[in-house]
Formats: sequence, C-alpha cells, structure tokens
Amino acid sequence: ISYLAHYLSSTMTERFDCFYCRDNLQGKKYVKKDDKPVCVRCFDKLCANTCAECRKPIGADAKELTHKNRHWHEGCFRCAKCYKPLVNESFAAKDDGKIMCGKCGDRDGSPRCQGCYKVITPGSKNVEYKHKVWHEECFICFECKQPIRSQSFLTKGDDMYCTACHEKKFAKNCVRCKEAISSGGITYQDQPWHSECFVCNTCKKPLAGARFTAHEDQFYCVNCYKADVAKKCSGCQNPITGFGRGTNVVNYEDKTWHEYCFNCKKCSLSMAHKRFVMNGNDIYCPDCAKKL
Repeated sequence: ISYLAHYLSSTMTERFDCFYCRDNLQGKKYVKKDDKPVCVRCFDKLCANTCAECRKPIGADAKELTHKNRHWHEGCFRCAKCYKPLVNESFAAKDDGKIMCGKCGDRDGSPRCQGCYKVITPGSKNVEYKHKVWHEECFICFECKQPIRSQSFLTKGDDMYCTACHEKKFAKNCVRCKEAISSGGITYQDQPWHSECFVCNTCKKPLAGARFTAHEDQFYCVNCYKADVAKKCSGCQNPITGFGRGTNVVNYEDKTWHEYCFNCKKCSLSMAHKRFVMNGNDIYCPDCAKKL
C-alpha cells in the first residue's frame, strides 16, 4: 500500500497555468497529474480518484492510500468486519474486494461450527462428519450432552449419540442374554437375537444362515436334532426330522413312522389313511392279516 502526495507549490517567477482552466498557478498550490500542472479546484473536480469504501472523490487536501489500483481516504481504509483502522497494519484483500484485518480475514475464510455457529479458527481441535464441522467440545451426544470427541458414535436422523446412550434409547435387547443389540443381530419369529446367541442348543454352532429346527423353545442344527431329539421311525429306524424326503408322519399309540414307511409288511401297500392291522411291531393290510 502507498500514500499519494498531491500538493506542490509554485516558486517559479515565470508564469505557468493550470492545464484545464488556464489559471495562473504562480505562487499557488497545485497538483501534478500525468506530468501536467492542475489547480486544486480542477483536480478535485476532474482528476481525483474515487474512494473504494465511501465512493466519494479523494480531494487534493485528503490523504490517499492506494493498493492494487484501488484508492481509499485514509479514514476509510479499515476492516470491513470490525472497522479497525488499517493504516500501518497488516491486512488481507479478499476476492470480493473487501479489506480485512488479519484476525477477521482468518475467520472469514474459516468454516463455522454446527453446534455453536462460531468460527472454527485454523489450528483448533475440531470434528468433521459428512462435510460438516464442529468444535471438538461442541460435538456432543444428543442424550447425555457429553463431548463425543474421538469415540465411536451412532446417529438417529440428524442427531448424534454416544454408543451407551444409543443402546439405552434405541437398541433392542437380545431374547436370550437380554443385553442390547448395538449392531447386526438377527430376527426369528419377530424376536431379536445377537447372532452369537442364536446357536444350536447342543453343539453351540451358530444357526444364522443355516438349516435348523425348534423343539420345546430350543433350537438345534440338523445333525444334533437327528442325533439327540428327533423320534426314530418304527419302520426304517432313522430319525424323523421333517428334512429331506417327505415331511408327513403317522403316529399310532407310542410309535411313529415316516408316512412313506407306514406300509404293509407282507405286500408293502401303503397303509397311510387306511385301515390296518397291528401284529406285534408290524403293520399289515386287512387282506394280508387274514393269512397270518
């Protein structure tokens, strides 16, 4: 930035005139404009620069400051934010033409906190999330109001929650262990489970994504159900699981058969949904029973 000195005084004895009005400048104050002498009146009227702040002419009697082809009265050269005079002070010239002191210039280019809406000054601790930024102390849990800082957190709508508050307020509780399900988990018959709690009652193998069956409120993988729980078919002696070939069974007294195993022992005719004769542990159709 530079000052422009306007006045000169004529000490010449010979006559010389104002470039514009041709008044004699001998013994008078004048301004030299583009190497031409100009009287004060013509300078103010025709040559004075316009102040970038107040938009008024900067007369010959005023102190003028210049920066990058822009001009100011000395009193108009001040911060656009705090109005601090900037003569002999450091300043920043913004792209929009505003002049600011160093402090306001730093703030003007800095993001604002989404919590307190104050400027986040360069070098201060902050938290950035989804292209938004907070002072570290302003990034707080919506429920307990404690700063989250670098801890993990969860969101609900536009609100942030620390893990403990989110679990307390929103998480479902596992049917088996009764603890909150913070992430993941599975649902069976509209009931929530931790995946690590939804396991076979016998071998403890995880059942998520696997074939299983339920028996008396307990869950079993296919192998453990066959070996430990399922009834044995009185015909083939294999477990009746409901898996694989056929799912229908026949019950008679204390015995159970696969439907496809409930056949006459002599002629192999299926006795499902038909009259039959029981002889010991064997089944016969009425015709074959007469021949015994």
